Amino acid sequence: MIVKILGAIDIAAALAFLLMIFGLELFFPYLMFCSGLLFLKGLFAFTGDVLSFVDLVASVSLLLSLLFGLPIFLIWTLAFLLLGKGFVSFI
Repeated sequence: MIVKILGAIDIAAALAFLLMIFGLELFFPYLMFCSGLLFLKGLFAFTGDVLSFVDLVASVSLLLSLLFGLPIFLIWTLAFLLLGKGFVSFI
């Protein structure tokens, strides 16, 4: 059950990246919510989980997107990685 909740967090963050890709306006609390949850999930990286580094990078990228325009290939890459992680957790 907890794996599905963590996967839903990945899918929600991927949706935020996809909204940025297509130029839609992001709701600021949604962006901060996704970024914060990804950061908390990314703290598992210190226990040795390699995929948690993706969560840390995605969290920092979401926060940096508030200040800077990120390269589109980085946004696409993170969106697909998070979507993949999210869908696999539902299987």
